[in-house]
Amino acid sequence: MSIPWALIILTAISSIPVVIVYTWFRLAKYEFSTIWFLFALLAGAAAFFPALILQNLLNFSFASNKVFYHVFVRIAFAEEFSRLLLLLVFFLLNKFLNNQTVSYADVKKASAAGLIAGLGFAILETTLYAASNSNVLLLRTITAAPLHAACGSRIGAAAKLLPSNPVQAIFRILTATAIHGIYNLMISIPGITSLAAVLIAFTALGSSIITIRGGWTIDIFAESEHNQDHDAR
Repeated sequence: MSIPWALIILTAISSIPVVIVYTWFRLAKYEFSTIWFLFALLAGAAAFFPALILQNLLNFSFASNKVFYHVFVRIAFAEEFSRLLLLLVFFLLNKFLNNQTVSYADVKKASAAGLIAGLGFAILETTLYAASNSNVLLLRTITAAPLHAACGSRIGAAAKLLPSNPVQAIFRILTATAIHGIYNLMISIPGITSLAAVLIAFTALGSSIITIRGGWTIDIFAESEHNQDHDAR
């Protein structure tokens, strides 16, 4: 099989979680546009590239705590910080940071956008890993997508809260980094089975889903878009 076709197939397989989330949002009747969904996905995918740059800049060698620095700082923090930057840009372009007050619905919408962005990041990362080692495709699809979605939802909320409530925003950034780092630790230390990474990824994703679902109304997305239209007028 040629390399282009292999990459297309790998990307299609790693995109399955995106289809599942899109179907979930539609079945739940959340009023959002497909364009909004795609741009949030694109923002997450774009975060992959500054994350690579930042990881190269943070490529220091320490005599002690080398593993801790690598998994929590160079990998987890770099990826979450890059995701935060791209989500801030996405929210600014979407006029989602213009509101003076932050409502419960706003945070949930930001969490949903972050979850989608996390899946966009996971597509590129999974395809990259699987292209070099196809044996990891199943594991990456099962664990990496839920992990990035869970961390992305927390970063999305942080991006929305950052201008008005930086303490809460920093707490969510640190939480996402900690979850991501622990996951990396589980898959990097010999002797610890992949089951631990799976449990971490799905537990974190489950809490994100509960947060996004809880207290939603059908009109949350529509209300935000209506407010934007009203402000424009």
